[in-house]
Amino acid sequence: MKQYCGKIWLSRIAAGCAAVMLSLCGAVQYYAHRLPDHYYTAAGRPLTIAAALPVTLTRKDTPSVPAVQEAELRLFGMFPVKTVSLTTVGQTAVYVGGEPFGIRMLMAGVMVVSLSDIQTRSGTVCPAEQAGIRIGDIIQEVGGRPISSNADLQEAVSACKGSPVTVTLQRGESHLRLTVQPAFSPMNNRWQTGMWVRDSTAGIGTVTYYAASPSGQIQFAGLGHAVCDADTGGQIPLASGDVLAVEVNDVIAGAAGKPGELRGRFDTGEGIGTLLANTAYGVFGTMRRMPPHTFLLPLGFRQDISRGEAEIWTTVQGDTPRAYRVEIEEIRGDDTAMRNLILRVTDPELLRETGGIVQGMSGSPIVQNGRLIGAVTHVFVKDPTRGYGIFAENMYAQTAALAA
Repeated sequence: MKQYCGKIWLSRIAAGCAAVMLSLCGAVQYYAHRLPDHYYTAAGRPLTIAAALPVTLTRKDTPSVPAVQEAELRLFGMFPVKTVSLTTVGQTAVYVGGEPFGIRMLMAGVMVVSLSDIQTRSGTVCPAEQAGIRIGDIIQEVGGRPISSNADLQEAVSACKGSPVTVTLQRGESHLRLTVQPAFSPMNNRWQTGMWVRDSTAGIGTVTYYAASPSGQIQFAGLGHAVCDADTGGQIPLASGDVLAVEVNDVIAGAAGKPGELRGRFDTGEGIGTLLANTAYGVFGTMRRMPPHTFLLPLGFRQDISRGEAEIWTTVQGDTPRAYRVEIEEIRGDDTAMRNLILRVTDPELLRETGGIVQGMSGSPIVQNGRLIGAVTHVFVKDPTRGYGIFAENMYAQTAALAA
């Protein structure tokens, strides 16, 4: 009987051990899939992983600044999860923004925003479309002439006097050369290609943070997403741009299916800064001065972020920001450049004034546990109380690249 009982206990222990190993294997696979493949960390600061079970990180070599190195994630410090890349950065304190700013951008080339037929003596035709030009293409040269405005385009087409002309353009990451046969319009008395273009844009956004560059310049980051053309949705290639002072004087509150917006008065004078880059992570440049209300906070990395209470700094009246309460509902990771977080506005005052997140608030800094962790990027069209945010570390990487 004792021998029989012993066998039962042994089998139960074996079954328990098997269950534990299966659970560990499941946990390892889960974290291997869910945890990111890359982390940022500050020099001299230990990196902790936010996870229900203890996941530790072991560097494979001695860190330097800046540096990208390999590190290993282990469950309970024993079971390998995966190898990740780890970027160690030096200065990780920034000055929190939250105030509105105006953008005045000139494109590097001109963007095709519409294609239309031309009425000729023999019928209608669209030479640009026949040549393979598409809406959203960036026209850079026509007949060997650099193009930076609609007037440049018209002059280059007129100069060909009806002969086929070579058009150099950018489409996404590709550079193409197409041949267009202009058509003569008796109504307008000139040769035309049938494409309508835009050479500049302007708008309002919010500054996320300021940082001092090694050269002493005041760098800034804002928006948290690229400036895109209103008609095509394509990212605008930046040739040059100015930053203008803005004072918010009106708010159109958001509602389900109808995004709201901040409206402001631009100071169209000399400008307060210069745009240097328009990227998927926001706009970046330099400012001539730093506003007096800014305050210094350490940068928070993705591993510092947790679901729950946070605050956003934004401006809905005048030019001075203030804090409003939000709730971080989801930490999504790197599914897209600027949609790493989902947040919900919980502050009664902000809900009363704006209905939640509105256009113009893009770039509003998100602060949690005394760290700048991200910026607001987009609003949910069907629910303006909720929106997306980008990790601050993704924006900071662009700032560091510009300063290098």
